[in-house]
Amino acid sequence: MASPVPPVSSSPSTSPSASAAVSSNATADTAFRSALDVVRAVEPRVADAIGAEIEDQRASLKLIASENYASPAVLLAMGNWLSDKYAEGTVGRRFYAGCRNVDTVESLAAEHARALFGAQHAYVQPHSGIDANLVAFWAVLSQRVESPALRRAEARHVNDLSEQEWAELRAELGNQRMLGMSLDTGGHLTHGFRPNISGKMFEQRSYGTDPATGLIDYDALRATAREFRPLILVAGYSAYPRLVNFRLMREIADEVGATLMVDMAHFAGLVAGKVLTGDFDPVPHAQIVTTTTHKSLRGPRGGMVLCDDALAEHVDRGCPMVLGGPLPHVMAAKAVAFAEARRPEFQDYARRVVDNAQALAEGLLRRGATLVTGGTDNHLVLADVSGYGLTGRQAEAALLDSGIVTNRNAVPQDPNGAWYTSGVRIGTPALTTRGLGTAEMDEVAELIDTVLRGTTARVSGGGEPSKAQYELDPALCEAIARRGADLLAGFPLYPGIHLG
Repeated sequence: MASPVPPVSSSPSTSPSASAAVSSNATADTAFRSALDVVRAVEPRVADAIGAEIEDQRASLKLIASENYASPAVLLAMGNWLSDKYAEGTVGRRFYAGCRNVDTVESLAAEHARALFGAQHAYVQPHSGIDANLVAFWAVLSQRVESPALRRAEARHVNDLSEQEWAELRAELGNQRMLGMSLDTGGHLTHGFRPNISGKMFEQRSYGTDPATGLIDYDALRATAREFRPLILVAGYSAYPRLVNFRLMREIADEVGATLMVDMAHFAGLVAGKVLTGDFDPVPHAQIVTTTTHKSLRGPRGGMVLCDDALAEHVDRGCPMVLGGPLPHVMAAKAVAFAEARRPEFQDYARRVVDNAQALAEGLLRRGATLVTGGTDNHLVLADVSGYGLTGRQAEAALLDSGIVTNRNAVPQDPNGAWYTSGVRIGTPALTTRGLGTAEMDEVAELIDTVLRGTTARVSGGGEPSKAQYELDPALCEAIARRGADLLAGFPLYPGIHLG
């Protein structure tokens, strides 16, 4: 079993790598203790909350598909003097003086990202996934709408346009179309839906999945694209347990004159780890790709945009077009995380994430659970908990009571809507980082099934089952939590770091 480098989890061993892990953990222990002592001297409650968080994460089965554990090196790279610098602009073209060290870390992060993903260009400034998507949207609008308008007006800059020309350009920018995956079949709110700013920017239409299989219906998608003629075709998901054929997606986009944008925030680690290749690797096929840098990539919280050379100059205008000042300390942590992901052991990690997800799915299926699409090809499982007589909200809460951290999620054609839902999304990136394998995933499946079978919906005053309230024997909660703790005891989190 390969350990993350620097290690987040380790098993007892006398190997040289284990000796290095002990040394690394001892160094991290000193660093974090010293940092918390500094914080505690100013506001002890914050230091206490930080210490409590690591204990909570150590004690629970973290199965939220979008969460992971960053290495001590990544975490420490965020707590430094780079945080004090303003650095609007890009490398070598800043609006503030004194940014040579920011240029260094941003250049390193972009260099590692290009090598890791085989991308022509990398922009590592976005603060989050939504920021990365906004940068991508406006880069496409700049390339496809604004630049042609400037050429027609024989103007170099928007400030050179007349009031009439500017009004016409603004109207054109606000009258574009986006086609993305529907929310109930696994899409994301930032792909053109009304509650999000993307839905207020674009006229949006959704594509979905085959009701019989739960898989993307590419023929139906092609027909919708031909009829709707979007400027941007968005691929990617937050709760779709199968692979996407990005070669086909690019064919459809090209056919209707759309730019293919892929949001790989959830599965970027599987791309970096060379588990998703060929038709299933978005980078060779999409003109622009966005991602978060945490989740399966195991870096700091943040975002990133990858693109081809034709879009690079437009993407690099993300600040000040969309973003505020870059976060140099987070870019430093991104550089560290990307460097870690370029090591051979990360590919082993990515493979084990998928193996574990498939073992978890098989364990749940053997116990009678209903899974959307009947299984998984990636890092997540989407369970329809209506067969247990529960809503997603009830299942999520009952599992949390028992030390199992998941999140509720809509399933296709969900009768309970996006708040209560009928599903629970379960992911394996975090527990795989801790070192758990396929045998342990079967035990996790047993714990999940036991909790859900032991939970009942509470009847409301009107005699109808509540969508939020539930009943669960506290003794069962305690028993499951103990079993989970016993399972995790063999896979210590941040061993050697003792903050109490």
